Amino acid sequence: MSQHPLQLRAAYSVCRHIARSAARNFYYGFLILPYRKRNALCAVYAFMRHADDLSDDPSIPPEQRREKLDEWMNALRRVVSGERTDDPVLFALADAQKQFGIPLELLEKLVRGTEMDVSVASGKLATGNAPKLQYETFDQLYDYCYHVASVVGLICIRIFGYRNQRAEKLAEEVGVAFQLTNILRDVKEDAGLGRVYLPREDFARFGVDPCALTNGTGPASLQPVMEFIALRARGYYHAVDDLLPLIDEDSQGALWTLVEIYRRLLEKIVASNYDVFSQRIRLSTAEKLRVMARGFLRST
Repeated sequence: MSQHPLQLRAAYSVCRHIARSAARNFYYGFLILPYRKRNALCAVYAFMRHADDLSDDPSIPPEQRREKLDEWMNALRRVVSGERTDDPVLFALADAQKQFGIPLELLEKLVRGTEMDVSVASGKLATGNAPKLQYETFDQLYDYCYHVASVVGLICIRIFGYRNQRAEKLAEEVGVAFQLTNILRDVKEDAGLGRVYLPREDFARFGVDPCALTNGTGPASLQPVMEFIALRARGYYHAVDDLLPLIDEDSQGALWTLVEIYRRLLEKIVASNYDVFSQRIRLSTAEKLRVMARGFLRST
């Protein structure tokens, strides 16, 4: 695939715009990276964002969503193999994939991860109705987290650069921590759509009725289950302490920023006594900017 420099620059600009508009937490970490690495991560994010949008589109029947996800991945394969494209996201990602040696298998796993959500029950539930529990065990949930988050971490460290194979397992665990944090934050919204990522074994462990997700007793009834998930997430966040020294110095500040924003989000959820039902818990822009400033200092 011949690449005109101006076209490539424009393609990366589109990806940066998508990341700036949609990656409300991640983009603060992206900004700390050297320009070339920032472009590559924005291309990965834009590709992932489109896959997520396809998997979540309620106007398209599930089987058609799967077909569109397959088409999206096949289109990337063709561009990587040299076929021309007018799609700026595919154009930029093919360049980043070549520059940083990102295994195509990881990008395929990323798309398969978004496809896992197509199988999750969806549709507005009536108040008090029991939502379907998607995962029986934490091992099953871990596999989901691996595909939708750890794979992203494994792609990121290819862009960051790393010097030891141990970094791969550590990046996997940090990705699980991120996704468990997302699951806790989004419990209310997901349950309203018939999506429940908390494992059945955890409800049984604490004697909690899954109907607590939709019957108005959520914060009090679900606290033991959510606290258990938070403890797991905290454990996986510890992996970053060993991961940071293994990646290139010019990327350590970015990784620290990404993890710190998500770790603080988790602690805000804990401090609220897991009341994600009456409010959407988030870090303010000022809080994220303060974290980013500390991340810059780590990169200088």
